[in-house]
Amino acid sequence: MKGEKCNIMSNVQFLLKQHVGAPCKPAVKAGEHVKKGTLIAEPVGLGANIFSSVYGTVESVDDQMIVVVPDKEQPEEYVKLEKVSSKLDMVKAAGLVGMGGAGFPTGVKLGTDLQGGYILVNAAECEPGLRHNMVQLETRDLCEKTVRGVEYCMEISNAAKAIFAIKAKNEAAIKSLKEAIKDKPAMSIHLLPDIYPMGEERAVVRECLDILLEPDKLPSAAHANVCNVESVLRVAEAIEDCKPCFSKNMTVIGRLNGGNAPHVFMDVPIGTSVGDLIEKAGGIEGEYGEIIMGGPFTGQPTTLESPVTKTTGGILVTVPFPDLHGAPVGILNCACGGSEARMRDLVAKMNGKVVSVTFCKQAVEVKPGAPRKCENPGNCPGQAERCLTMKKEGSEYILIGNCSDCSNTVMGSAPKLGLKVIHQTDHVCRTIGHKLYRHLTVSKTVEQNI
Repeated sequence: MKGEKCNIMSNVQFLLKQHVGAPCKPAVKAGEHVKKGTLIAEPVGLGANIFSSVYGTVESVDDQMIVVVPDKEQPEEYVKLEKVSSKLDMVKAAGLVGMGGAGFPTGVKLGTDLQGGYILVNAAECEPGLRHNMVQLETRDLCEKTVRGVEYCMEISNAAKAIFAIKAKNEAAIKSLKEAIKDKPAMSIHLLPDIYPMGEERAVVRECLDILLEPDKLPSAAHANVCNVESVLRVAEAIEDCKPCFSKNMTVIGRLNGGNAPHVFMDVPIGTSVGDLIEKAGGIEGEYGEIIMGGPFTGQPTTLESPVTKTTGGILVTVPFPDLHGAPVGILNCACGGSEARMRDLVAKMNGKVVSVTFCKQAVEVKPGAPRKCENPGNCPGQAERCLTMKKEGSEYILIGNCSDCSNTVMGSAPKLGLKVIHQTDHVCRTIGHKLYRHLTVSKTVEQNI
């Protein structure tokens, strides 16, 4: 499978907050002409530079976004970063952030001295339906450049070794990766099972290094950095090509004209609208339930007008929701899935009534008000007590957002109590032809036959 290019069709919107930290401060004014690679916003404290992804004229600037009207002609050339000797400074200047999660600034992450530890490359592509990471690795020149990006990360962070964490099912990507690292003794591949959430950073550390970090600990506590596989490719682009971060690889999938096969777009200009991408993929077929930006587990509902950011991985168009006709629903929140607010939104879209809210026994509060974290991602005990609570509080249905293992334990008790189980990803899985998350039918361990 090869990725496609995406051409600009309408105005481009650059959100000023595309990363962990405060919103950036605009560096341009309305009426200015910008080029691809022009610096248009700078961080205030923790953050990352934002660059124009197009040639065009700035239409408006406010405290939320910068809007650019693109020129009819869009040259391939871009404004290059100033070449400096420090590779870390090149990464910082490029505005790189983690492209598979919350968008933590890569220049800050790589600034940690790992004291001879590990760069763990997260190539799990854990969310169902997404394919762009695997297309990157299956494409020879991109795979080779990714490996060079890892070498730069190792050098910057003082890491002695690197491990690619990838699901064993992705045979073509693994074959390409093996060829790319065959003469790299400091690099290896660790195979992951096809369960969710193997891409969670503490799960990656546990699987690759056999170290279970406490929920409040970062990978650096294990002398490791977990870097998304696209992020390390962009590191190589910044250092070798003096290229700012202004594009994103993405998957568009779902209820589209022409079928539900994934459409992979490479180097989508940041700021492109969701609607433009969907049209490029064939357009929406008939009625739909919702559009999700991100993955089925951790993504959020979005609109056709919303722009792509540095962290956008997928655009999912789902089938319509089932109608629960006002039935009472219990919510079982898991740290690996949607928030309580997201789950309540889904119940409302299914015309249900929330009567009970519980949390997975492993979903712990690290800080008051912060999202919960799982004590041991992907390895979950029974949920019988939670199911019983929801039953006692009047639930007929339960909506769960649990990982593969946790969903399996729910199925061990909920049906016996007469509870009807709905998973938060059901409408996505039905749309793309993915097996529903219920009983666990695959092993949680994988033989490392590489």
